[in-house]
Amino acid sequence: MMRSVQRWGTILGMAAAGLTAPAMFGQGEPVKPAEEVYKNITEMKGVPADQVGPAMQFIAASLGVNCEFCHVQGKPEADEKGAKRTARQMMQMTAMINKTSFNGRQQITCNSCHNGAQRPNASPTVQDSDAPARTAMAAPPAAGGGQQPQPTADDILAKYVSAAGGADAIKKITSRTMKGSIVAMGSTTPIEVYTKAPNLRVTITHGQNGESATAFDGKTGWMGNPAGPARAMSAAESAASSIDAEFYLPLRIKELYPQLRRGRPETIAGVECDVLNGQAAGKPAVRLYFDKKTGLLVRLVRLADTPMGRMPTQIDYADYKEMDGVKTPMKWTLSRPNGRFTIQIAEAKNNAPIDDSKFAMPAK
Repeated sequence: MMRSVQRWGTILGMAAAGLTAPAMFGQGEPVKPAEEVYKNITEMKGVPADQVGPAMQFIAASLGVNCEFCHVQGKPEADEKGAKRTARQMMQMTAMINKTSFNGRQQITCNSCHNGAQRPNASPTVQDSDAPARTAMAAPPAAGGGQQPQPTADDILAKYVSAAGGADAIKKITSRTMKGSIVAMGSTTPIEVYTKAPNLRVTITHGQNGESATAFDGKTGWMGNPAGPARAMSAAESAASSIDAEFYLPLRIKELYPQLRRGRPETIAGVECDVLNGQAAGKPAVRLYFDKKTGLLVRLVRLADTPMGRMPTQIDYADYKEMDGVKTPMKWTLSRPNGRFTIQIAEAKNNAPIDDSKFAMPAK
């Protein structure tokens, strides 16, 4: 199904390190159907070729395996492995279930049964301690008590804006430069982050083999690394990158996602959070977690659609510092099913002059 297992292995390896690999298909290029680009496509005919990679990544993450579990190394189009034949049957099965039971909505995926294991477990797990068994039954409400009125989406966003410093203070900042380090797979590397209103961003990592960059130039995203020239992101990658590049995110959430709805409150690392869910055409679905006490954003989850299901990217924000009246996270951890990295900012400066050329993709 893939031209080269080694190529996809490299992409997965970079993803595991928390780095995005160069897109195989630029956003400005016409995307052919999968069967015109890859050999021996049977279950994803008609799917855009740039979605084959994300689909394979979704399957690998759902089963906790790598490419060689299904594919013959160096000959990915071969059908020699039984796992590949089984995978095709499972793709047919999930498609049929979704069509007949969910009106075509993608409710059942590989992960529904596998949950990161090669073989799904059809039986409930046994109790492994003497602690009381968990129960799904909700505890009865306290006598004489009543549910407290829950904040609306507008209430939650207004509290976030206020916690960040207020709209006036936020708008006075038009650019930000940051220096720090990125920790991935036990290795620490210097990093620089440049951001500019309204939606320009470039992150430059200074590795041993040279610089690599991930950027959004206001319209499209691009990536470059020492292994080759810079490449444009795919449309899906670019849409995700555009969210990261939103300089005035506290002020723009409602505009980006007009149909925000409240989710169930959740607790993250002991912090009680209000949750908002957002969907909008052309953008990844998002789930936003706000500290109930401070109002600050502590987690953002992006959900990227693939032919096999939605792939989550989770960003946790911490170490908020006040600069020029505006609170900004100095630490963020990005986690995917196949890896994670943490960026810790050591120094930052607001309203530093940054030429727009800083965010432009280098000529090939």
